[in-house]
Amino acid sequence: MRTPQTATPAIEVQGLEKGFGELEVLRGVDFEVARGSIFALLGSNGAGKTTAVRILSTLLKADAGTARVGGFDVAAQPGQVREAISPTGQFAAADEVLTGRENLILVAKLRHLKNPGAIADDLLARFSLTDAGGRKAATYSGGMRRRLDIAMSLIGNPSVIFLDEPTTGLDPEARIEVWQTVKDLAQRGTTVLLTTQYLGEAEELADRIAILHQGRILQSGTLTELKQLLPPAKVEYVEKHPSLEEVFLALVGDNGTNGAAGTDTTSNDK
Repeated sequence: MRTPQTATPAIEVQGLEKGFGELEVLRGVDFEVARGSIFALLGSNGAGKTTAVRILSTLLKADAGTARVGGFDVAAQPGQVREAISPTGQFAAADEVLTGRENLILVAKLRHLKNPGAIADDLLARFSLTDAGGRKAATYSGGMRRRLDIAMSLIGNPSVIFLDEPTTGLDPEARIEVWQTVKDLAQRGTTVLLTTQYLGEAEELADRIAILHQGRILQSGTLTELKQLLPPAKVEYVEKHPSLEEVFLALVGDNGTNGAAGTDTTSNDK
């Protein structure tokens, strides 16, 4: 695990509440995210994860409570918050008609940055997409699209990045690719707030985890601290019957030359 920078938290949330009509989505949420760390907001569908991220991204207004990102109040200083963050949604936002490089150049131009081509080439190299940079994004695998999406989010060097369910719909190999990308972000000093419903994802990536359920934080802490909430499991002897595979291997031996009854020793199969 990384050692997060000891300074004012990158994200501070206190008493956050949000409802839609009679539906209470967030009911007094509190948490802090240290600078340069990966923080996982873990919860099932409907727990309120995306709503919390939308409030922190200034896309929604909270009904009550306060939230600060990068030292700025999301309600009173939304412009400064937007300059400090980059949100990435559940699905890749790359334009599939454009090439990977063209997508990056487009975002750099929209941010009015100098040398957009150089910025694009640097990010393609950083995310191991240089060889695919000239191909249309529509031809990319799921993992490649996600890496391109995250690369686009980093244009302008935001200090905080929100990853909302970043591996939804990805196969195991692509998921591992994205995990490595997220780890690299934190190693470079970027603060990452990750929302996920995958227990293994939070366990693999997060420095700290908060469990959000029905709009409330049930518990938060490091993985070790959370595991200590339950007593260790007792290991008991359970009788296990041999499988057919085990019977077969025991009969034929490791090299298959035991001459067990019923074995066709004249076979030419190798």
